[in-house]
Amino acid sequence: MEDPVAPGSGSQPSNGNGNGNGGGKGKQVSPKGREAFRSQRRESEGSVDCPTLEFEYGDADGHAAELSELYSYTENLEFTTNRRCFEEDFKTQVQGREWLELEEDAQKTYVMGLLDRLEVVSRERRLKVARAVLYLAQGTFGECDSEVDVLHWSRYNCFLLYQMGTFSAFLELLHMEIDNSQACSSALRKPAISIADSTELRVLLSVMYLMVENIRLERETDSCAWRTARETFRTELSFSMHNEEPFALLLFSMVTKFCSGLAPHFPIKKVLLLLWKVIMFTLGGFEHLQALKVQKRAELGLPPLAEDSIQVVKSMRAASPPSYTLDLGESQLAPPPPSKLRGRRGSRRQLLTKQDSLDIYNERDLFKTEEPATEEEEESAGDGERNLDGELDLLEQDPLVPPPPSQAPLSAEHVAFPKGLPWAPKVRQKDIEHFLELSRNKFIGFTLGQDTDTLVGLPRPIHESVKTLKQHKYISIADVQIKNEEELEKCPMSLGEEVVPETPCEILYQGMLYSLPQYMIALLKILLAAAPTSKAKTDSINILADVLPEEMPITVLQSMKLGIDVNRHKEIIVKSISALLLLLLKHFKLNHIYQFEYVSQHLVFANCIPLILKFFNQNILSYITAKNSISVLDYPCCTIQDLPELTTESLEAGDNNQFCWRNLFSCINLLRLLNKLTKWKHSRTMMLVVFKSAPILKRALKVKQAMLQLYVLKLLKIQTKYLGRQWRKSNMKTMSAIYQKVRHRMNDDWAYGNDIDARPWDFQAEECTLRANIEAFNSRRYDRPQDSEFSPVDNCLQSVLGQRLDLPEDFHYSYEIWLEREVFSQPICWEELLQNH
Repeated sequence: MEDPVAPGSGSQPSNGNGNGNGGGKGKQVSPKGREAFRSQRRESEGSVDCPTLEFEYGDADGHAAELSELYSYTENLEFTTNRRCFEEDFKTQVQGREWLELEEDAQKTYVMGLLDRLEVVSRERRLKVARAVLYLAQGTFGECDSEVDVLHWSRYNCFLLYQMGTFSAFLELLHMEIDNSQACSSALRKPAISIADSTELRVLLSVMYLMVENIRLERETDSCAWRTARETFRTELSFSMHNEEPFALLLFSMVTKFCSGLAPHFPIKKVLLLLWKVIMFTLGGFEHLQALKVQKRAELGLPPLAEDSIQVVKSMRAASPPSYTLDLGESQLAPPPPSKLRGRRGSRRQLLTKQDSLDIYNERDLFKTEEPATEEEEESAGDGERNLDGELDLLEQDPLVPPPPSQAPLSAEHVAFPKGLPWAPKVRQKDIEHFLELSRNKFIGFTLGQDTDTLVGLPRPIHESVKTLKQHKYISIADVQIKNEEELEKCPMSLGEEVVPETPCEILYQGMLYSLPQYMIALLKILLAAAPTSKAKTDSINILADVLPEEMPITVLQSMKLGIDVNRHKEIIVKSISALLLLLLKHFKLNHIYQFEYVSQHLVFANCIPLILKFFNQNILSYITAKNSISVLDYPCCTIQDLPELTTESLEAGDNNQFCWRNLFSCINLLRLLNKLTKWKHSRTMMLVVFKSAPILKRALKVKQAMLQLYVLKLLKIQTKYLGRQWRKSNMKTMSAIYQKVRHRMNDDWAYGNDIDARPWDFQAEECTLRANIEAFNSRRYDRPQDSEFSPVDNCLQSVLGQRLDLPEDFHYSYEIWLEREVFSQPICWEELLQNH
């Protein structure tokens, strides 16, 4: 194999650093190798100067940012339309005054009049009144002087609108628009669907989104009436009110109808944003999830949690990739002679010393060798990566080996070690049983099954080991739920009927149960269409119906603006779907483990794992730092300030933010989602290996953000045992990062590949067993009317024979024939009958 880059002949030009390649003998650079090195260098240069991203993970972005993402830039002209509709109606009802000058009672009276005028037959007049309501929900920006005032009055007006029953009225209108067959058929006949085809739906969904988002937001200054209204609103959205399904199910049905092609004009971005916020509002965000977990563990009598995962991650530092220069890159691809290496050793140590104070927390091995990777290591390292990407990753090439004796120790000021590991180690009950099984086989020649208390015949060190393992044993809520489910399956009569609390999560799962596969497939279809790595196909769904204008742009400036709008539109869709799926999985797992497994299996069956890997098979650093936004066009800024003149230069420059919050949020959510799907599932872990996810995930480590790196390292850890010894040898920096940042599982030999659970012939059985347990759970808990196996029966002979049965009129004509055929002519084997009963 030829070196991609090697010292060339004297005819080769200088490399640009003043270090020419002339005078030496070496192999010629092949065009393929040169192109691979150039592409590798281009990718590496994107991460050289990547600073640590000051990102705080949470349920959502800031309030103004979440409201601004509801609107596309194509909709900005409609702000003026909404204001005009409101002012025309307001002048006919209130003379000589403005909205902000009215007392609360007068404002309520006017809103009641608006809702009355909303119930008209004329579609055009109804739309004008709905736009007037939308202008109120948008904060009556025509009477405000600043963005803060717009946000304040938007929140005030939304509470007022809810108290007057606006949400229920708009819900009825939404049902009408969803069932509007005329709008659906006209959209299907159109060759190109634009933003004009979804005008009514966008107005209705915008009002409902603004009400949900503003009422969901909690502040200390909220009055008691607002707090009461918030809880009432949450209850209405969570449970079936007025014989209707929960509101989230209506939105799920809109998603499936859109993906089926029956309603291509649905504004899918607004539907997904509203669905995500409704789920977050009714079920709770990440902090509420943590509180529910603590509460449920206390109810089950389990020990309290050792830490809050998100809080622990916030205190972690991001790992830094090594410095990338042209000279360093070439030296790694083609090792210089030992004489040159000796001369540069001191300068390289000085370079590493200056790099972020040696990143002591992230790279604890202070005796890392200075020699670059050898040619043999580079040829054998990451064969799967070259198959996938055609290029090597320069992040982790130096193996960790002891220093040569002649190396001088580093100065004392750089020798600093962290106080401890960030996570408390955990042990499963299964791990203790496995450890004792191996120990008993070795020392006494037989096992005792699941007995973890009897230690007779085992040496003293084994006793100490078992004691240590039990001290760190962690019993999860899922373990208790699985055990209870097994007992209910074994003893359905003696244990009686299970009492299931009617929580919002339980109500939602019951409503989603029978259509859940369609919901998951629809969400993943939209996610695929919105992914930046997906290629446009003629048969794919059109997710741009609510962003494309009626008339396509003509000038270059208009085209650039629309391109930014389209990219922003896709990013918001990815953000809402990733957050929605993660919330659903976490809430269902807390409610019952088999609800979580049911959703997980359908996501896996719908190819969610390769879809997420496809999403990450791009330059993630470029995606996170993308500037697909125009701040002067964002709400509420665009409603207060006069629009400055846009130029191609200003559009290309974008904003001055260090990164795009929603894109980094989406990447972390997708990584967490992938961890949820693959944790403790060996068959799904093998999918990561088969799809060559290791190089894809390694490239994401270039982003210096601790939380993102943690979930990448978790995914690498679970598949390390399957990647082979050579991969582990060539990626020692990744291995060290896993040891430092990922939770330790005692007895877990993830770095060696000796796990007994790694047998490939068990993978199919694992998924089949899980599927059977899920079906048994759903059948027992939700299909009880159809399940007559354990239903009570009447065993009294007199009452059974005394019941009057309605027989067909012609039954007495064929009664004797039936007796002869079914009773007298059939031989009865009494011995077999007695044996069976």
